[in-house]
Formats: sequence, C-alpha cells, structure tokens
Amino acid sequence: MPGAASLAAARYYAHPRNAFWPIVGGLFGFDPALDYPGRLLALMAAGVALWDVIGSCQRLGSLDSAIVAGSIEANDFAAFFAVHREIRHVFFNGQAAATAFRRHVPAPVGVRCHRLPSTSPAHAALSLADKRVAWAVLAAAARP
Repeated sequence: MPGAASLAAARYYAHPRNAFWPIVGGLFGFDPALDYPGRLLALMAAGVALWDVIGSCQRLGSLDSAIVAGSIEANDFAAFFAVHREIRHVFFNGQAAATAFRRHVPAPVGVRCHRLPSTSPAHAALSLADKRVAWAVLAAAARP
C-alpha cells in the first residue's frame, strides 16, 4: 500500500528518499527524474507492470507495520492474470507485499514469485548499492 507521500501525490514511490525509481531507472536505462507518466511508459516498454498487492486497507501513517491486518483487501489478481497470461514473474517490493500476496491472493499457476528488498528509506539494513544488486533479477526476468 502506498505511503502517505505517494497517496497524496497519487503516484507510486513519491517519497523523495525511496530508491525505487533510481533503481529501476538504472536497470532499464531511463532517467528516474522523468515526469511520472514518462517513468510509467518506460516501465511498460520494459515489460514491467506496477501494481499494489493491497487495493485498500486501514493504516495510520506510512509504515507497513501500521496496516490493520483485518482491513486488507487485495487487488483482483485473478482477473489481472486472466487478462495477462504472459506474466511469468511477480516481484514484491519488500516482505510486507510478499506476505500480503501469500495471504490474500490465490497462488497463480505458472507464475514465480520473488521478494526483493524494500526500496523504502525505512529499510536501512541494506545499502542502495546492495539493493540495486538484488533488484537486478527484475531486469533479467523482464528481458525476452
């Protein structure tokens, strides 16, 4: 679920210290400072879809740990996978997304799920360089 900055901006990963856009921009060769529609187009051109596991929930603040577990409603992945049958990989930005998917989404047949380290500034256990190395699997899977 997007944090407060992302919800306010109506854009994924809008917090200025979130490393998502610098990491994926580097992986797919686009400027992470592009305007938001340009960044989304660059991801689409690379064969990457961007969507939250959680469609709605209750949470005070931006931390995943503040999500009220019983309030989680997942996005409709069954319909998404039915329309996009070519998808073979799902990558999660952090443990909370991976856990929510496992708990709330039926296991997709023929789709491999991968948890990546969170790009959130709250996840300081890894350096930006280490996160970039871990996220390189996304680019490898997106290539034909």
